[in-house]
Amino acid sequence: LVDEQYEHNSGDVIENRLLWSAIQRSDLNSIFTCQATNTLLVEPKESSFVLDLHLKPLSVKIMNPQTPLVADRRYEISCESVGSRPNAIITWYKGKRQLRRAKEEILNNTTRSELSFVPTTEDDGKLITCRAENPNVTGLFLETSWKIEVVYPPIVSLRLGSTLSADDIKEGDDVYFECHVQANPPWRKLHWLHDGVMITHNATARVIRSNQSLVLQKVTRNSSGNYSCSAINAEGETVSNQLALRVKYAPVCATDRIIIVGAFRSESLQIPCEVHADPPPRQFNWKFNNSGETLKIGKERYVKNGSVSLLNYMPVSDQDYGTLTCWGQNEVGTQDWPCFFQVVLAGLPSAVKNCSINNQTQHSVEVQCLPGYDGGLPQIFILEVISSRTGRVRYNVTNPDEPYFLVESLENLIHYGGAYDDIGDDNPLKAIIYAVNQKGRSQGIVVKDFYLESSVENRAVLTSNSLDSISPILFGVLLTLLVLCFVIFVRVYYIKATATSTTITNVSNDLVSNSKQGNNKQDSLAKFESLTAREVMAQAGHGCVQKNTGGGCLYEELRFASM
Repeated sequence: LVDEQYEHNSGDVIENRLLWSAIQRSDLNSIFTCQATNTLLVEPKESSFVLDLHLKPLSVKIMNPQTPLVADRRYEISCESVGSRPNAIITWYKGKRQLRRAKEEILNNTTRSELSFVPTTEDDGKLITCRAENPNVTGLFLETSWKIEVVYPPIVSLRLGSTLSADDIKEGDDVYFECHVQANPPWRKLHWLHDGVMITHNATARVIRSNQSLVLQKVTRNSSGNYSCSAINAEGETVSNQLALRVKYAPVCATDRIIIVGAFRSESLQIPCEVHADPPPRQFNWKFNNSGETLKIGKERYVKNGSVSLLNYMPVSDQDYGTLTCWGQNEVGTQDWPCFFQVVLAGLPSAVKNCSINNQTQHSVEVQCLPGYDGGLPQIFILEVISSRTGRVRYNVTNPDEPYFLVESLENLIHYGGAYDDIGDDNPLKAIIYAVNQKGRSQGIVVKDFYLESSVENRAVLTSNSLDSISPILFGVLLTLLVLCFVIFVRVYYIKATATSTTITNVSNDLVSNSKQGNNKQDSLAKFESLTAREVMAQAGHGCVQKNTGGGCLYEELRFASM
């Protein structure tokens, strides 16, 4: 019995009011009965009800939370709630934003929810909240929160110094960059790149690295290009955006050497002067200088096309050969050092000379010559291997510096096109060398010791048609024999010549003697002149002098001037 107090209302109505001051969870399903009676002779009347309660969840818990989480990776997280009546509804929140990608299941008085979500770099340090709420009573809930840690590779961005204008940087200015890095865990290495090449700290070169800044002092045009920075942590390496640095500069010559221009007299020339500049040059100027004077060239004689000025020039006399200079100007300034062109009287180069073969092997051979006059212009040298009969070029090689060539794969030269038929004793391959300059090429010089033939085994055989191909020992023997033959010939000839001279002298004396004895001088001379060469030689005791194998005799005529 919990309450037996009652009161009379109007008429025959009796009323009891039960006040249950503190309902407990244990009161759930309790049966309350109200009983009325007026006499013991009659059974009491009663009415009962079962107490049903809306109960707040007893607990809510996130199951086995992982830490840390990796950004951009999907995770499954569970939350369990017990004790709610009716069963709780579970809601997920990230910060204040509700997460809806969850699946829920109910078992007895337990509600379980599984959340699938992908953390981002911005989620680092945020709260993931699981809230279990009685669906029938607003505000009757329990919740639990989990502060997540999200790790990720560095997020890197590169910016030009805030005080600089990207469109107004010129040579000599100081430039600095700022590398902004967001990373968890914090970055441990930072690199700077210029056109993909690592930049190192170099105070001498005025490249200064300081923490997350890069300073370039007194930049030059070579400082132009794409800059980036990269940061590294335990999760990886990230390269920033590329930042293009444009360094404006006054014009400079496209080439740093004096250009030789060869020309005949009255030859019309178009001489291009190319410069590098940013922005492009607005105008050009030309001057001519010889040993006597310096002249400014009128603007009507040259035209500008972008970064090139084209000068029309014709040397007519010796005074027109000299030095041309050209320089440009843009918004940054005037070119500091002009471009030089040396105009010279030019011609074809002379042929090479003294060609020789060296270091010959079965597969290769070296050919070297001495250069001739270059015609006043830079020259290059070309070697061609051609067929003696058809003139077809089988091989060619160019040397821009000197007439030296290494001819390789000799066996392939006779296999040209897979054929051997035109290579043989009567049609060897020969080598011809040319010198070439701007005006044309020299006379071709055939390398005498280079005759390439095909052997029986279809191998390349280098032969020669000169004495150079004879072995040194054999050559020495032949030379010795020739010297001995020459000495013997001279000795014999000297003896015979002495005897002949003596005989002729005697004959002459006899004739003169006869003349002194009274014969007429003219008769004596006529008598001597009437003698034939055969008779004179016979008187000298020599007879016939043979010259050929045919057996014939050749005689010299002996004539004397009139005395």
